[in-house]
Amino acid sequence: MKIIDNINYLLDKSQAYIAHVRTTDRKKQTLATHLQEVADITKKLARKINAAEAGELIGLLHDFGKYSSSFQNYIQSGTGLLNPDMDANYVDAVALKGKIDHSTAGAQLIWEALSKFGKNGEGRLCGQILGLCVASHHSGLIDCLTPEGVNGFNLRINKDDERAHLTECKQNADAHILEQAKNLTDKPLLSAMLKQLSLLTKNNQHGQTTSETIKCFYIGFWTRFLFSCLIDADRINSADFERLGNTSYRNRTVSWDVAIKRMEFFLSQQQVHDTPINTIRRTISDTCKNRAQDAQGIYTLTVPTGGGKTYTSLRYALHHAKAHGLERIIYVIPYTSIIEQNAEAIQKVVEQAGDQYPWVLEHHSNLEPENQTWHSKLATENWDAPIVLTTMVQFLETLFSGGTRGVRRLHQLANSIIIFDEIQTLPINCTHLFCNALNFLSAHTKTTAVLCTATQPLLDQLNSPEKGQLLIPKDNHLIPDVRQFFDQLKRVEISNKTKSQGWSEEEIAELALSEFKVKGSCLVIVNTKAWAQALYVKCADSVARDSLFHLSTNQCTARRNELFHRMRARLAAKLPVLCFSTQLIEAGVDIDFSSVIRFLAGLDSIAQAAGRCNRNGLLDTATVHVVNPAQETINQLIDIKVGRDKTWRVFSEVKDKDLLDPKNMTLYFNYYFYDRADEMAYPLNEKQIGRTDTLLNLLSENKFNTGAGVPLHLKQSFMAAGNAFKAIDAPTQSVIVPYKQGKQLITELCGIAKEFDAANYYSCLKQAQKFSVNVFPNVWKKLLEHKAVYEIHPGEGVYYLDERYYSPEFGLSTETDAKAEVTIL
Repeated sequence: MKIIDNINYLLDKSQAYIAHVRTTDRKKQTLATHLQEVADITKKLARKINAAEAGELIGLLHDFGKYSSSFQNYIQSGTGLLNPDMDANYVDAVALKGKIDHSTAGAQLIWEALSKFGKNGEGRLCGQILGLCVASHHSGLIDCLTPEGVNGFNLRINKDDERAHLTECKQNADAHILEQAKNLTDKPLLSAMLKQLSLLTKNNQHGQTTSETIKCFYIGFWTRFLFSCLIDADRINSADFERLGNTSYRNRTVSWDVAIKRMEFFLSQQQVHDTPINTIRRTISDTCKNRAQDAQGIYTLTVPTGGGKTYTSLRYALHHAKAHGLERIIYVIPYTSIIEQNAEAIQKVVEQAGDQYPWVLEHHSNLEPENQTWHSKLATENWDAPIVLTTMVQFLETLFSGGTRGVRRLHQLANSIIIFDEIQTLPINCTHLFCNALNFLSAHTKTTAVLCTATQPLLDQLNSPEKGQLLIPKDNHLIPDVRQFFDQLKRVEISNKTKSQGWSEEEIAELALSEFKVKGSCLVIVNTKAWAQALYVKCADSVARDSLFHLSTNQCTARRNELFHRMRARLAAKLPVLCFSTQLIEAGVDIDFSSVIRFLAGLDSIAQAAGRCNRNGLLDTATVHVVNPAQETINQLIDIKVGRDKTWRVFSEVKDKDLLDPKNMTLYFNYYFYDRADEMAYPLNEKQIGRTDTLLNLLSENKFNTGAGVPLHLKQSFMAAGNAFKAIDAPTQSVIVPYKQGKQLITELCGIAKEFDAANYYSCLKQAQKFSVNVFPNVWKKLLEHKAVYEIHPGEGVYYLDERYYSPEFGLSTETDAKAEVTIL
């Protein structure tokens, strides 16, 4: 028996070069097969930007370095194909993990073949773009220029042969791979690439002069898009080899006719409830539906709160997707707290029992480990669904973050319609970056964008258009007569109750209790969690327990959903409700109070709060009371602080006029944007990048970099920009809390051996989304100090909370007695 084993072992060794070994049955995927299959997928995806041959080439050569004996010894040792007792080539794979370069060789081969073409360096430009994609496919796009001014691209492309293994890989490579690569690295590929790049660098685009900043940004973003195609193709092929059966779930044909039929039937059923507000909502919906056949582009949908924006935008998107043969509809939603609500509303329309596949994909991703393992990398969602709901944070990460996790999804934005819900919540520092990216997608990837809100920001009227602003044709407003609908849907008056000395805690509580007793229901929206908790405690002895509610993001989504359900049921039954909430309730939440009290904030926030008051027009009129607390710690909440100050200015100027008039909202945004113009390019400081700079500059000309004069076509600091973006815009840590089913999920996750049951592990992790809370670094630090959090599996970055630090009333706390945290200082 021993002799037979040894013969089989030697036969195994003599087989072709290996890319992967399946964990379940140790079946080998040959390197030639992997390269060819990734090339085919990347080619298909890159057609979205008319770069099929470029995609095929980077797919074919991305793992070319795996032809080296160093890598083959490493993978065969790590997967048990080399026997430490029998083979001299056996190595310590654990010690060598991540240390054997298999991405540089393919980049060098591309550069070697293309850089020689063109009198003006055209081949060097194309070679740099494609070489970057290949060299970066495990790290995320590398810096062309490092922050210190070093030519990062040259460092990589000139890496010595002993470490890059190019010569050896050429000798070992399968002949048909080399032949295919040779055929691709010729002038036709160069011509096709240059044709597309010339469109990005025209002096006049979108009907206006294109600045150098925008041209450079576009070339960098085109590179990132191509990189996205490669990353997703590599992950798809690896995942499908590891888990058989995945392919049947990918790239399914979408029948928009089915969804449209269901949508129209749903709306016909709604017409039974023919109230004045429903009549207006139907008019708005019909107006948008009639525009669905229009050309693709960037559109605005300005609808007053309560105007039926969710179903109106869905109806428009379905008809528009059918008219233009689009692949998917993507909803970008400001907060994770309302993703499930919107998903449920959409599923109710388009999904039916018996559907072979779900129509709707919710992508929260707050539990995705920051440091991915091989298993989690394969399991990452890539937005391959007809209708995707994600957050603005996840969308921006897809556009600008470093690494490979977010960028994988970028290509899915092509051939799509993107609905931005509550677009006014776009982070101010991302304004120019967002505008440039959206203009690119609209002009070059067959993407339609719809900006939805009752309070439309002025993203097409920025102070520095040379840095990028949205280019929205004057006819691209889906609701042309906005004022008509604002007048018709007016259901509230804004009462400015601000005073110079501010309101005390006692005075605010008295106003809330008075409104609650007189009107039967009252919602108080505050700016901080501390105020919500303090007012709740203040009123607890004066209100029946089942009538009193508290909401904040310290509570998990499952708990908040329970509270929303109870409140809606009580409100529908005309039972008393008094709720104290942070601003999480004011955008996109379908709930109707008779009275609302709003702490002074941005006028757009006040308008959103008004949408929770007399939402369904059951009262002749209702009042939103605006108060300013005497004590409020918001110096770190810059958006709220600046918004509050600009609203106060508008209040002083318009006096008793209708504060929610669209003209006053435009006035507010003029003040707000003018005051923050310097923040819109994503400013960076010396601690982040070694000098004062902006993320926009790092991703475009990089003119402040000390190495800006080097002879490189692309000078972007991609990796530095990606790292800086993540450091600022995604600072929270997600933790699973032991609330109801959350306890069971924590137990299951801790007990699953995910190496052998990855599907079950990620299924549980997805369910745990609604039982998780995101915490900021200062809170996370305290939880660690108190030993209140534990890692599910070492090194995965997924944590759960000690149950002593969670209460249903107030949610997560840094103290074991959550009720102790009622101070507002």
